[in-house]
Amino acid sequence: LQSKSGYRAGLDAVMLAAAVPARPGERIVEAGIGAGAAALCLASRIGGLAITGIEIEAGAAALARRNAARNGFAETIKVLEADLARPGDAMRALGLEQASFDHAMANPPFYARAAARLPADPGKARAHMRDGELLERWMRLCAGLVRARGTITMILPAALLAEAMALFAGRTGALAIFPLFPREGAAASRVIIQGVKGSRAAPRLMPGLVLHGMGSDFTPQAEAILRHGRAIEALAGAGIT
Repeated sequence: LQSKSGYRAGLDAVMLAAAVPARPGERIVEAGIGAGAAALCLASRIGGLAITGIEIEAGAAALARRNAARNGFAETIKVLEADLARPGDAMRALGLEQASFDHAMANPPFYARAAARLPADPGKARAHMRDGELLERWMRLCAGLVRARGTITMILPAALLAEAMALFAGRTGALAIFPLFPREGAAASRVIIQGVKGSRAAPRLMPGLVLHGMGSDFTPQAEAILRHGRAIEALAGAGIT
């Protein structure tokens, strides 16, 4: 279930969930869960997870709870309401403990308000637009909640790669950069960025994924993720289905 107008989940949420290297029994936090698309995809792929989603929009949080219940994940996905632009306040208000999650994931707002047209719908504007240090604050929250050697995974426009790498630097190592290409020969439109908290390993530029073949058809590799719930194995680990 999604709102008829305003922000609607799409391919980014599915690809984000496919990149998280979770195992059964682990705890995952999602910053900005929205209506729950990424959390539902991750819960469908891996059983036995405990997923906590944080969302500022009350309407979206209610939809995420309904979606979790409708899909049999009411006990798996917990949705809390807080403003992620104030990470310290959010953690205290929600009673979340530092370093208490195995993985964090996020599809954060990425358009700078000064450089883009503001959507008329308030929920869509909040989901897409950011002010000043918003990305840094989301990263601060994720890094605070994840345990040592846990992972933080984000999906962002490729144009924000340099900014994203700076956010991950000092907090994570073993940084994996996974481009998503609209089609063969085209520049990447999105990047999935994943780091290991506390690691000092060098960054890796991964081969990435081509989304579309001829026309508008998805490639077999993209179809395996979008239609069949497969993981992005280069990030989430070989053998996870």
